[in-house]
Amino acid sequence: MRAIWKGAVSFGLVSIGVKLYSATEEKDIRFHQVHREDGGRIRYKRTCQVCGQEVTYDDIAKGYDLGGGEMVILTDEDFADLPLTTSHAIDVLEFVPAEQVDPILYNKAYFLEPEGAATKPYVLLRDALADSERVAIVKVALRQREQLATLRVREGVLLLNTMLWPDEVRTPDFGFLDEDLKVRPPELAMASSLIDSMAGEFQPDAFTDDYRAALQEVIDAKVEGREVVQPEEEEAAPAAAVDLMAALKASVERARAARGEEPSGGAGEPTPISAARSAQKAAKKAAKAPAKKAPAKKTAKKAEPAKKTAAKKTAEKKAAKAPAKKAAEKKAAPRKTA
Repeated sequence: MRAIWKGAVSFGLVSIGVKLYSATEEKDIRFHQVHREDGGRIRYKRTCQVCGQEVTYDDIAKGYDLGGGEMVILTDEDFADLPLTTSHAIDVLEFVPAEQVDPILYNKAYFLEPEGAATKPYVLLRDALADSERVAIVKVALRQREQLATLRVREGVLLLNTMLWPDEVRTPDFGFLDEDLKVRPPELAMASSLIDSMAGEFQPDAFTDDYRAALQEVIDAKVEGREVVQPEEEEAAPAAAVDLMAALKASVERARAARGEEPSGGAGEPTPISAARSAQKAAKKAAKAPAKKAPAKKTAKKAEPAKKTAAKKTAEKKAAKAPAKKAAEKKAAPRKTA
Protein backbone atom coordinates (compact mmCIF):
# COMPACT_ATOMS: atom_id res chain seq x y z
CA MET A 1 0.00 0.00 0.00
CA ARG A 2 1.08 3.55 -0.66
CA ALA A 3 0.53 6.33 1.87
CA ILE A 4 -1.73 9.07 0.49
CA TRP A 5 -1.35 11.54 3.38
CA LYS A 6 0.96 12.27 6.27
CA GLY A 7 0.08 14.16 9.41
CA ALA A 8 -0.46 13.80 13.15
CA VAL A 9 -3.25 12.81 15.51
CA SER A 10 -3.69 15.54 18.10
CA PHE A 11 -4.80 13.80 21.31
CA GLY A 12 -4.87 16.46 24.04
CA LEU A 13 -1.28 17.65 24.32
CA VAL A 14 0.01 14.46 22.67
CA SER A 15 0.85 14.48 18.97
CA ILE A 16 1.11 11.15 17.14
CA GLY A 17 2.70 11.14 13.70
CA VAL A 18 0.77 8.91 11.27
CA LYS A 19 0.52 7.89 7.63
CA LEU A 20 -2.84 7.50 5.93
CA TYR A 21 -3.70 4.56 3.65
CA SER A 22 -6.92 3.73 1.81
CA ALA A 23 -8.52 0.84 3.68
CA THR A 24 -10.81 -0.21 0.82
CA GLU A 25 -10.59 -0.62 -2.93
CA GLU A 26 -13.16 -1.09 -5.66
CA LYS A 27 -13.00 -4.31 -7.65
CA ASP A 28 -15.06 -3.11 -10.61
CA ILE A 29 -13.78 -4.09 -14.05
CA ARG A 30 -12.94 -0.87 -15.88
CA PHE A 31 -13.12 -0.29 -19.61
CA HIS A 32 -11.75 2.29 -22.04
CA GLN A 33 -13.79 3.84 -24.78
CA VAL A 34 -12.35 2.67 -28.10
CA HIS A 35 -13.11 2.92 -31.79
CA ARG A 36 -15.15 -0.16 -32.73
CA GLU A 37 -13.36 -0.64 -36.09
CA ASP A 38 -9.69 -0.52 -35.05
CA GLY A 39 -9.72 -0.46 -31.22
CA GLY A 40 -8.11 2.98 -31.00
CA ARG A 41 -8.56 4.85 -27.71
CA ILE A 42 -11.02 7.75 -27.74
CA ARG A 43 -9.50 11.03 -26.55
CA TYR A 44 -11.31 14.16 -25.47
CA LYS A 45 -9.96 17.65 -25.99
CA ARG A 46 -10.39 20.41 -23.41
CA THR A 47 -11.84 23.30 -25.38
CA CYS A 48 -13.20 26.65 -24.26
CA GLN A 49 -16.90 27.08 -24.87
CA VAL A 50 -16.46 30.82 -25.57
CA CYS A 51 -13.47 31.02 -27.92
CA GLY A 52 -13.31 27.39 -29.04
CA GLN A 53 -9.56 27.08 -28.37
CA GLU A 54 -7.97 23.97 -26.86
CA VAL A 55 -6.87 24.70 -23.29
CA THR A 56 -3.94 23.20 -21.33
CA TYR A 57 -4.10 22.35 -17.64
CA ASP A 58 -2.02 25.43 -16.78
CA ASP A 59 -4.74 27.68 -18.19
CA ILE A 60 -7.59 26.01 -16.29
CA ALA A 61 -9.02 27.66 -13.16
CA LYS A 62 -12.02 26.88 -10.96
CA GLY A 63 -15.26 28.77 -11.51
CA TYR A 64 -18.30 29.13 -9.23
CA ASP A 65 -21.55 29.63 -11.12
CA LEU A 66 -23.65 32.44 -9.64
CA GLY A 67 -26.46 31.87 -12.10
CA GLY A 68 -27.66 34.13 -14.89
CA GLY A 69 -24.40 33.68 -16.79
CA GLU A 70 -22.20 35.13 -14.04
CA MET A 71 -19.10 33.22 -12.96
CA VAL A 72 -16.65 33.80 -10.10
CA ILE A 73 -13.15 32.57 -11.03
CA LEU A 74 -10.85 31.22 -8.29
CA THR A 75 -7.14 30.68 -8.95
CA ASP A 76 -4.53 28.62 -7.12
CA GLU A 77 -3.52 31.75 -5.17
CA ASP A 78 -7.05 32.01 -3.74
CA PHE A 79 -6.91 28.46 -2.43
CA ALA A 80 -3.38 28.92 -1.10
CA ASP A 81 -4.64 31.44 1.46
CA LEU A 82 -6.99 28.88 3.03
CA PRO A 83 -5.66 27.19 6.19
CA LEU A 84 -6.80 23.69 5.16
CA THR A 85 -4.29 23.30 2.35
CA THR A 86 -1.36 23.13 4.76
CA SER A 87 -3.13 21.56 7.75
CA HIS A 88 -2.00 18.00 8.41
CA ALA A 89 -3.63 17.39 11.76
CA ILE A 90 -6.33 15.00 12.92
CA ASP A 91 -7.89 16.85 15.86
CA VAL A 92 -9.73 14.68 18.39
CA LEU A 93 -12.86 16.58 19.49
CA GLU A 94 -14.65 14.11 21.76
CA PHE A 95 -15.30 10.42 22.46
CA VAL A 96 -18.83 9.06 21.99
CA PRO A 97 -20.56 5.63 22.05
CA ALA A 98 -20.30 3.99 18.63
CA GLU A 99 -24.05 3.26 18.47
CA GLN A 100 -24.78 7.00 18.53
CA VAL A 101 -23.18 7.44 15.09
CA ASP A 102 -25.70 6.73 12.34
CA PRO A 103 -24.07 4.44 9.72
CA ILE A 104 -25.54 6.60 6.93
CA LEU A 105 -22.93 9.24 7.82
CA TYR A 106 -19.95 6.98 7.07
CA ASN A 107 -18.17 7.72 3.80
CA LYS A 108 -14.67 6.27 3.27
CA ALA A 109 -12.24 4.31 5.45
CA TYR A 110 -8.49 4.79 5.96
CA PHE A 111 -5.85 2.92 7.95
CA LEU A 112 -3.48 4.91 10.16
CA GLU A 113 0.12 3.73 10.57
CA PRO A 114 2.45 5.21 13.22
CA GLU A 115 5.38 7.10 11.77
CA GLY A 116 8.88 7.15 13.23
CA ALA A 117 8.99 7.32 17.02
CA ALA A 118 5.19 7.66 17.35
CA THR A 119 4.60 3.92 17.80
CA LYS A 120 4.29 3.99 21.61
CA PRO A 121 1.79 6.89 21.84
CA TYR A 122 -0.06 5.32 18.89
CA VAL A 123 -0.43 2.00 20.77
CA LEU A 124 -1.41 3.92 23.92
CA LEU A 125 -4.24 5.72 22.10
CA ARG A 126 -5.30 2.48 20.40
CA ASP A 127 -5.55 0.49 23.64
CA ALA A 128 -7.24 3.31 25.56
CA LEU A 129 -9.78 3.73 22.75
CA ALA A 130 -10.50 -0.01 22.71
CA ASP A 131 -10.97 -0.14 26.49
CA SER A 132 -13.34 2.82 26.45
CA GLU A 133 -15.68 1.10 23.94
CA ARG A 134 -16.13 4.48 22.28
CA VAL A 135 -15.12 6.11 19.02
CA ALA A 136 -13.27 9.40 18.68
CA ILE A 137 -14.95 12.20 16.75
CA VAL A 138 -12.25 14.07 14.82
CA LYS A 139 -11.78 16.74 12.17
CA VAL A 140 -9.31 16.30 9.34
CA ALA A 141 -8.44 18.17 6.13
CA LEU A 142 -8.22 15.87 3.11
CA ARG A 143 -8.02 16.96 -0.51
CA GLN A 144 -8.56 20.63 0.34
CA ARG A 145 -11.71 19.90 2.27
CA GLU A 146 -12.39 19.80 5.99
CA GLN A 147 -14.12 16.56 6.94
CA LEU A 148 -15.75 15.12 10.02
CA ALA A 149 -14.56 11.60 10.85
CA THR A 150 -14.44 8.89 13.47
CA LEU A 151 -11.43 7.09 14.85
CA ARG A 152 -11.81 3.52 16.06
CA VAL A 153 -9.83 0.29 16.37
CA ARG A 154 -10.00 -2.52 13.81
CA GLU A 155 -7.70 -5.56 13.93
CA GLY A 156 -5.14 -3.72 16.05
CA VAL A 157 -4.99 -0.67 13.76
CA LEU A 158 -6.55 2.77 14.11
CA LEU A 159 -9.20 3.21 11.42
CA LEU A 160 -10.31 6.64 10.25
CA ASN A 161 -13.85 6.80 8.79
CA THR A 162 -14.64 10.07 7.06
CA MET A 163 -18.24 11.17 7.47
CA LEU A 164 -20.81 13.25 5.70
CA TRP A 165 -21.89 16.47 7.32
CA PRO A 166 -25.46 16.34 8.68
CA ASP A 167 -26.73 18.76 6.02
CA GLU A 168 -25.44 16.39 3.32
CA VAL A 169 -27.93 13.68 4.32
CA ARG A 170 -31.28 14.08 2.60
CA THR A 171 -34.56 13.93 4.50
CA PRO A 172 -36.94 11.28 3.10
CA ASP A 173 -40.08 12.92 1.70
CA PHE A 174 -42.45 10.26 0.38
CA GLY A 175 -46.21 10.26 0.13
CA PHE A 176 -46.78 6.94 1.91
CA LEU A 177 -45.31 8.38 5.15
CA ASP A 178 -48.44 10.55 5.48
CA GLU A 179 -50.85 7.69 4.85
CA ASP A 180 -52.61 6.00 7.76
CA LEU A 181 -51.57 2.42 7.00
CA LYS A 182 -52.14 -0.19 9.69
CA VAL A 183 -50.57 -3.63 9.77
CA ARG A 184 -52.70 -6.44 11.18
CA PRO A 185 -51.18 -8.45 14.07
CA PRO A 186 -51.28 -11.76 12.11
CA GLU A 187 -49.36 -10.13 9.25
CA LEU A 188 -46.76 -8.75 11.65
CA ALA A 189 -46.43 -12.15 13.34
CA MET A 190 -45.95 -13.88 9.99
CA ALA A 191 -43.35 -11.29 8.90
CA SER A 192 -41.49 -11.84 12.18
CA SER A 193 -41.62 -15.59 11.54
CA LEU A 194 -40.09 -15.02 8.10
CA ILE A 195 -37.27 -12.96 9.64
CA ASP A 196 -36.61 -15.72 12.21
CA SER A 197 -36.53 -18.39 9.49
CA MET A 198 -33.93 -16.37 7.55
CA ALA A 199 -31.82 -15.34 10.57
CA GLY A 200 -28.08 -16.07 10.55
CA GLU A 201 -24.60 -14.81 11.41
CA PHE A 202 -23.12 -12.31 8.96
CA GLN A 203 -20.09 -13.77 7.17
CA PRO A 204 -18.90 -11.36 4.42
CA ASP A 205 -16.81 -14.03 2.68
CA ALA A 206 -19.97 -16.03 1.96
CA PHE A 207 -21.15 -13.42 -0.55
CA THR A 208 -19.64 -12.91 -4.00
CA ASP A 209 -20.07 -10.51 -6.91
CA ASP A 210 -21.58 -12.91 -9.45
CA TYR A 211 -21.85 -10.26 -12.16
CA ARG A 212 -18.16 -9.36 -11.94
CA ALA A 213 -17.18 -13.05 -12.03
CA ALA A 214 -19.32 -13.64 -15.13
CA LEU A 215 -17.91 -10.54 -16.82
CA GLN A 216 -14.35 -11.66 -16.08
CA GLU A 217 -15.18 -15.05 -17.61
CA VAL A 218 -16.33 -13.30 -20.79
CA ILE A 219 -13.06 -11.33 -20.95
CA ASP A 220 -10.94 -14.44 -20.32
CA ALA A 221 -12.83 -16.35 -23.01
CA LYS A 222 -12.23 -13.52 -25.48
CA VAL A 223 -8.49 -13.53 -24.73
CA GLU A 224 -8.18 -17.31 -25.03
CA GLY A 225 -10.43 -17.54 -28.09
CA ARG A 226 -12.84 -20.02 -26.56
CA GLU A 227 -16.61 -20.10 -26.36
CA VAL A 228 -18.27 -18.32 -23.47
CA VAL A 229 -20.28 -20.65 -21.22
CA GLN A 230 -23.59 -19.07 -20.41
CA PRO A 231 -24.32 -19.03 -16.66
CA GLU A 232 -27.48 -20.66 -15.36
CA GLU A 233 -30.51 -18.42 -15.41
CA GLU A 234 -31.65 -17.33 -11.99
CA GLU A 235 -35.25 -17.85 -10.96
CA ALA A 236 -37.41 -14.88 -11.82
CA ALA A 237 -38.51 -12.73 -8.93
CA PRO A 238 -42.21 -13.00 -8.03
CA ALA A 239 -44.59 -10.24 -9.01
CA ALA A 240 -46.14 -7.88 -6.51
CA ALA A 241 -48.13 -9.70 -3.83
CA VAL A 242 -51.89 -9.89 -4.24
CA ASP A 243 -52.48 -11.76 -0.96
CA LEU A 244 -49.90 -10.54 1.56
CA MET A 245 -50.50 -13.30 4.11
CA ALA A 246 -50.28 -16.01 1.44
CA ALA A 247 -47.00 -14.54 0.17
CA LEU A 248 -45.57 -14.41 3.70
CA LYS A 249 -46.59 -18.02 4.42
CA ALA A 250 -45.09 -19.23 1.16
CA SER A 251 -41.89 -17.29 1.90
CA VAL A 252 -41.58 -18.84 5.36
CA GLU A 253 -42.03 -22.35 3.97
CA ARG A 254 -39.53 -21.66 1.21
CA ALA A 255 -36.92 -20.36 3.67
CA ARG A 256 -37.38 -23.40 5.91
CA ALA A 257 -37.11 -25.74 2.94
CA ALA A 258 -33.87 -24.02 1.88
CA ARG A 259 -32.44 -24.75 5.33
CA GLY A 260 -33.57 -28.38 5.16
CA GLU A 261 -36.19 -27.93 7.87
CA GLU A 262 -39.53 -29.71 7.97
CA PRO A 263 -42.58 -27.67 6.87
CA SER A 264 -44.41 -26.13 9.80
CA GLY A 265 -47.78 -27.68 10.67
CA GLY A 266 -50.27 -24.87 10.38
CA ALA A 267 -54.03 -24.50 10.17
CA GLY A 268 -53.93 -24.89 6.42
CA GLU A 269 -51.71 -25.14 3.38
CA PRO A 270 -49.82 -21.93 2.45
CA THR A 271 -51.36 -20.36 -0.63
CA PRO A 272 -48.62 -18.87 -2.84
CA ILE A 273 -49.09 -15.97 -5.21
CA SER A 274 -50.04 -17.03 -8.70
CA ALA A 275 -47.06 -15.15 -10.13
CA ALA A 276 -44.56 -16.67 -7.65
CA ARG A 277 -43.45 -19.73 -9.57
CA SER A 278 -41.14 -21.00 -6.89
CA ALA A 279 -43.86 -20.78 -4.27
CA GLN A 280 -46.26 -22.67 -6.53
CA LYS A 281 -43.76 -25.51 -6.91
CA ALA A 282 -43.33 -25.70 -3.15
CA ALA A 283 -47.11 -25.85 -2.68
CA LYS A 284 -47.49 -28.64 -5.28
CA LYS A 285 -44.77 -30.73 -3.63
CA ALA A 286 -46.39 -30.20 -0.24
CA ALA A 287 -49.78 -31.29 -1.62
CA LYS A 288 -48.29 -34.53 -3.02
CA ALA A 289 -46.34 -35.37 0.12
CA PRO A 290 -47.83 -38.28 2.17
CA ALA A 291 -47.14 -36.35 5.37
CA LYS A 292 -50.04 -34.04 4.54
CA LYS A 293 -52.54 -36.97 4.39
CA ALA A 294 -51.69 -38.23 7.87
CA PRO A 295 -53.83 -35.69 9.77
CA ALA A 296 -56.91 -36.66 7.72
CA LYS A 297 -56.54 -40.37 8.66
CA LYS A 298 -56.15 -39.53 12.32
CA THR A 299 -59.27 -37.40 12.16
CA ALA A 300 -61.19 -40.20 10.52
CA LYS A 301 -60.11 -42.66 13.20
CA LYS A 302 -61.13 -40.27 15.91
CA ALA A 303 -64.47 -39.66 14.27
CA GLU A 304 -65.52 -43.38 14.21
CA PRO A 305 -65.35 -43.97 18.02
CA ALA A 306 -67.17 -40.69 18.51
CA LYS A 307 -70.05 -41.85 16.30
CA LYS A 308 -70.27 -45.24 18.13
CA THR A 309 -70.36 -43.52 21.51
CA ALA A 310 -73.13 -41.18 20.39
CA ALA A 311 -75.22 -44.09 19.04
CA LYS A 312 -74.77 -46.05 22.28
CA LYS A 313 -75.93 -43.10 24.39
CA THR A 314 -79.00 -42.63 22.19
CA ALA A 315 -79.98 -46.34 22.59
CA GLU A 316 -79.59 -46.13 26.36
CA LYS A 317 -81.81 -43.07 26.50
CA LYS A 318 -84.51 -44.83 24.45
CA ALA A 319 -84.33 -47.92 26.68
CA ALA A 320 -84.71 -45.79 29.80
CA LYS A 321 -87.72 -43.96 28.40
CA ALA A 322 -89.58 -47.15 27.34
CA PRO A 323 -90.74 -48.37 30.85
CA ALA A 324 -91.82 -44.87 31.79
CA LYS A 325 -93.90 -44.61 28.66
CA LYS A 326 -95.65 -47.96 29.29
CA ALA A 327 -96.47 -46.96 32.90
CA ALA A 328 -98.01 -43.72 31.70
CA GLU A 329 -100.16 -45.56 29.16
CA LYS A 330 -101.38 -48.04 31.80
CA LYS A 331 -102.51 -45.23 34.09
CA ALA A 332 -104.28 -43.44 31.31
CA ALA A 333 -106.30 -46.57 30.24
CA PRO A 334 -110.04 -46.60 31.48
CA ARG A 335 -110.89 -49.11 34.27
CA LYS A 336 -113.45 -51.85 33.57
CA THR A 337 -116.68 -51.82 35.75
CA ALA A 338 -118.04 -54.96 37.34
